[in-house]
Amino acid sequence: MVLFPKRFNLSGIKTMLLLTGEYEHSFDNKSRVLISNKLRSQIDVEEHGSNFYVVLGANGILCLYPEKYFELLVLASSPNESAPDEALAFERMSFALASMVELDAQGRLLISEKLRKRAGLEEKITLVGVRDHIELWDTGNWEKYIEENMAQYQKQMSEARKTILSRENKQYLGTEAE
Repeated sequence: MVLFPKRFNLSGIKTMLLLTGEYEHSFDNKSRVLISNKLRSQIDVEEHGSNFYVVLGANGILCLYPEKYFELLVLASSPNESAPDEALAFERMSFALASMVELDAQGRLLISEKLRKRAGLEEKITLVGVRDHIELWDTGNWEKYIEENMAQYQKQMSEARKTILSRENKQYLGTEAE
């Protein structure tokens, strides 16, 4: 089931994901975490795959990318070829710090102790849908992040809404004048 309409990029390939929400979970005694069905149902398995790549992302946050989307991401984000040392470092890091993982029959994902340590994940974690990927946050760190960034978020949301309303008013007034 797909909750959001599919979008197309300029080449006609369907690539847009719209993963949303925050879901609190805990690691079990085997270091597995449940990927909520509410979150998984937002991914079109045929288009994006049923497996994930787990990647240590920006700011040390552990990220899950649907397999087909990750493949597009890696191909699209290789650095400028004019700096071969940077390109090689990027390629090494991109592939060395990523690994394909499969959900078990209950929708759980095994996260290695090494990755948990690198990402600072304790027992309680929050899974966050972030457009094209899922981030795994230590719940305490997520709550702190929310607190530190809420005012900026509210300001940006207000500005985005004003922009949309302004465009709608201009379209309406332009139509009315004809």
